[in-house]
Amino acid sequence: MKKNIGFILVSIGQLYLAQNQFKIRDGSKQFDARITVQNCEGDTCSGEGVVELINKKSKKNFQTLRSDDLYFYLNKNQKPSVNVIQLYNEQSPLIFDDFNFDGTEDIAVRNGNQSGYGGPSYDIYVYNSTRKQFVPSEELTALAYENLGMFQTDHKRKRIITFAKDGCCWHITTEYAVIPKKGLQKVYEFEEDAMDGEYVTVTTRNLINNKWTSRSKKYKIKDYYKD
Repeated sequence: MKKNIGFILVSIGQLYLAQNQFKIRDGSKQFDARITVQNCEGDTCSGEGVVELINKKSKKNFQTLRSDDLYFYLNKNQKPSVNVIQLYNEQSPLIFDDFNFDGTEDIAVRNGNQSGYGGPSYDIYVYNSTRKQFVPSEELTALAYENLGMFQTDHKRKRIITFAKDGCCWHITTEYAVIPKKGLQKVYEFEEDAMDGEYVTVTTRNLINNKWTSRSKKYKIKDYYKD
């Protein structure tokens, strides 16, 4: 009788997981992804999650990644989005991109809401050609926790772009270059400071030949924020 009860409990558990499992086929050229998440209520999923990456050609499991809180929303078709990064809006549970501009695809996996102002946070994995698998990147993960959600990439200029703010009236955009075998280097800042309530001071900083240059200009808030 105990064996039968155990079998029933396992079956219920498998059914529960199946109800919270999603397949993503259009996020990557190389991989399909199967997401399993602990909880889904209405259009919101959260809790412990598992991401299985499946090779499109071989149909075999390539690698399994885990998240303590794979938080995401479902669309009207009850499906998660992929590769969407919208400041103050939708950010997908999985983002496939070449984050370090080395020519290979990397992946970001949503892990809760621990970035600025309770925004989305991500664990970043970059592809290691020697180990032939995705490995965690502490530097890139830090960017996705310390700013306003997931960072953006500019492939033409090979820049990583982050956004941060302090309340309503101070915003900063920061750009990083990826230096091979060294890591990230901050190369640009665009700061808007309207804390005094009447004027906004706009400061641009650039790293040129390993030296920072800075230029500031003050505008009346009503003229600067015309929209």
